Amino acid sequence: MINARGSGILLPVASLPSPYGVGDLGPGACRFADFLADAGQRFWEILPLSPTLGSSGHSPYSSFSAFAGNPLLISPELLCREGLLHRVELEEMPASPGNVVDYGRAAACKEKLLSLAFERFRGRGRQRRGSWIDFTEQQASWLEDYALFAALKGEFPFGTWAMWPPELRDRKPAALSRMRRKLALPLAREKFVQYIFDRQWSSLREYCRQKGIHVIGDLPIYVAYDSADVWANPELFFLGKDKKPVTVGGVPPDLFCKTGQLWGNPVYRWDVLKESGYCWWRERFCQAFRNYDWLRIDHFRGFVAYWEVPAGAVTAESGQWKKAPADDFFRQLYSDFPCLPIIAEDLGAESAEVWKIMDRYDIPGMRPLLFAFGDSLPEHPCAPHNISENTVVYTGTHDLNTVRGWFCREATRQDRKRLYRYLGSRTSASRVPWDLIRLAMMSAARLAVFPLQDVLGLDETARMNRPGTVHGNWQWRVQPEELGPPIMERLRELTEIYGRL
Repeated sequence: MINARGSGILLPVASLPSPYGVGDLGPGACRFADFLADAGQRFWEILPLSPTLGSSGHSPYSSFSAFAGNPLLISPELLCREGLLHRVELEEMPASPGNVVDYGRAAACKEKLLSLAFERFRGRGRQRRGSWIDFTEQQASWLEDYALFAALKGEFPFGTWAMWPPELRDRKPAALSRMRRKLALPLAREKFVQYIFDRQWSSLREYCRQKGIHVIGDLPIYVAYDSADVWANPELFFLGKDKKPVTVGGVPPDLFCKTGQLWGNPVYRWDVLKESGYCWWRERFCQAFRNYDWLRIDHFRGFVAYWEVPAGAVTAESGQWKKAPADDFFRQLYSDFPCLPIIAEDLGAESAEVWKIMDRYDIPGMRPLLFAFGDSLPEHPCAPHNISENTVVYTGTHDLNTVRGWFCREATRQDRKRLYRYLGSRTSASRVPWDLIRLAMMSAARLAVFPLQDVLGLDETARMNRPGTVHGNWQWRVQPEELGPPIMERLRELTEIYGRL
């Protein structure tokens, strides 16, 4: 439960300013934390920090590890401060400061710099590497399998892990031991990269704490099939004898896609998870709360019922709903974590059975204002007058258009008319983002969150994601000059007026 009124900004780490093609955990992140504090914001919501892949458009919701950090987010400048890189080596990297993330350039840049840093790190004495040894021992439950999976991907770069030699696909102990010996150096490098990510993220978290900022993380309910998680735990997923998915996840036809969304992630064997006391999930939550103060659960309804589609289907239309043991799962989870600061992605439009679980465990939901201005406005749960205290109100989310983009490109004439009547006056494309920010601020919801694009009043070209599409997403990022005093002072003024400081 959210105990006090507050507000915050939604901005992925990759969307921060940086000269290296993608935002990172370095000085730009600390400057953004300064901006949040100066603007009176006490929450910073981010997207998943997991490694991303070009084949999936660098979606943070399709990763080859639910536990690892994204090497692209490591700051070269912080490596310089540690003596693992030299300033001249950073200057040799081609600058890419624009407002579009350049994943290709960033990957090439970071790969080279991390290799240099690893070689210097190896030259340090064992005593100076003590914290690395502690990290590898403390995180061994996932790190060992992840590092081996990543190293094997270098050995077998084409296809999924199901196409590896059978003894590796099926994790025969002798074959795994042989490859650990053969790939000792790549294994050490993968562990080093995760160690550096952990150090830099922990340092940023501490900086945010000192500024009074709580970090809201994001936990995708599913993991990618071609991941260390599925390879290391095949018994937890519906796979065939060939270790390929029998059924996959998605959602039925909805307002985002008329044929539904076919995600392709293998679905869980909840019966097997239940027998183990949900051990794998407990480890995931334990890792998440090590990294974040609050946790948004993406596709929360999947813990109650999930849409299961036969593998090989072209669309999600042929799927069916399957029950999950929600009550038993959350009862176990709350016994392991008595204080469980989670936010459910219900979007104000889920079923009664989902809300029943949320009410029973006092889990706040999400209310995006962009959903409110249809023909059901008076009764819609996302309308400001219907929003309750134990709720998080958003202008929009990463899956929706910006407020300005919605107003200009998606809202019908009747939607805009209803909005005018609700506001008590007409508005314009330039004014409407702040009109909705004000509505969110004045609502009863204890927490209000705004995508930074709405704070900056940006149009649809700054949209983060279009559900049902793979490419062209997750690319927008902010420029340093956009976070100046006028925006900061305007945000702080509303925060003060509506008691959210």
